[in-house]
Amino acid sequence: MSTSSSSRVTITNLRRTFGDVVALDSFSLDIKPGELVTLLGPSGCGKTTALRMVAGLDVPDSGVIEINGNAINSLPPSKRNMGMVFQAYSLFPNMTAIENVEFGLRVRGIDKAKRHKRAQEMIELVDLGKQANRFPNQMSGGQQQRVALARALAIEPNVLLLDEPLSALDARVRTHLRDQIRRVQQEVGITTLFVTHDQEEAMAISDRVGVMNKGNLEQLDKPDVLYSNPTSAFVATFVGAMNRVPGKLLDAASVEVLGKKVSVANTNHGLSAGSTVNVMIRPEQFAITSGDSATITERSFRGPMTRIVVALSDGTKVDLDIASSETTSMNPGNRTGLTVNASSAIIEAR
Repeated sequence: MSTSSSSRVTITNLRRTFGDVVALDSFSLDIKPGELVTLLGPSGCGKTTALRMVAGLDVPDSGVIEINGNAINSLPPSKRNMGMVFQAYSLFPNMTAIENVEFGLRVRGIDKAKRHKRAQEMIELVDLGKQANRFPNQMSGGQQQRVALARALAIEPNVLLLDEPLSALDARVRTHLRDQIRRVQQEVGITTLFVTHDQEEAMAISDRVGVMNKGNLEQLDKPDVLYSNPTSAFVATFVGAMNRVPGKLLDAASVEVLGKKVSVANTNHGLSAGSTVNVMIRPEQFAITSGDSATITERSFRGPMTRIVVALSDGTKVDLDIASSETTSMNPGNRTGLTVNASSAIIEAR
């Protein structure tokens, strides 16, 4: 299959303001050739603004965007050779699926035989060979978005840009299409920037994930590193479930929580030794022990894992995820002990 060479995207110190609102502030990102990087964050964090500036749909106040070392700030969208897929499918209703995929090639002056061959390859790539001659209103939402993906790839873009492409789909279709996008991206080998507010989606599809907050890139890491070793309270609470448990700061680098000494991951906290702090612990980083320091208040079966909620003596509620096979005797009302298995944790002022 003919594809363009993978490109490197380098973004340096982008800034974008809208009046008094800072949408992006000193935003820098380096996407390696063939890599899929996701920008993850809540609404208004700047992730879509960043993608739109890479696409040329918005202009930064300052900063540089480069493709393979060449600045593209002055290029219009039509000259950047970007493939784009958005939440809205944006298919032409009077064209069949394969005609939609051919459209960009026709605009570029590719002859009919070549563009039809390329479009057919892309339709097959997204598993829609049997639907090639259907019109958009004869296709499901997931199928239409796959046509949009095929159309974006047909022009052999330098970079693929995906802005919340799965948001309009139901959960089952979203999961299937998410996996299919990743398969296609890896098969084609195209450099990709993906934007989403969905944590699970970002963690499942990406080589690296950048968590954004208020126009800043808080942390950029592989999904497993991001989950296991967050570098800020925002990242810790935005990526995955997280408990806030009271603890005592022993010194700048260690804290006592539930009777155990744990290393502090964010040592730039600026808090004094002896301070009462919130210690951030994930549900799977606890263990039930003998004792009566807590009371089980809820139990919720979730397949291989069961969510146990306990109340500490000060009223703090703590969520625990425990293998279901180990929870048969853990019932609401039971008294229990609780310990922490984490070796390090993020802390914040309480």
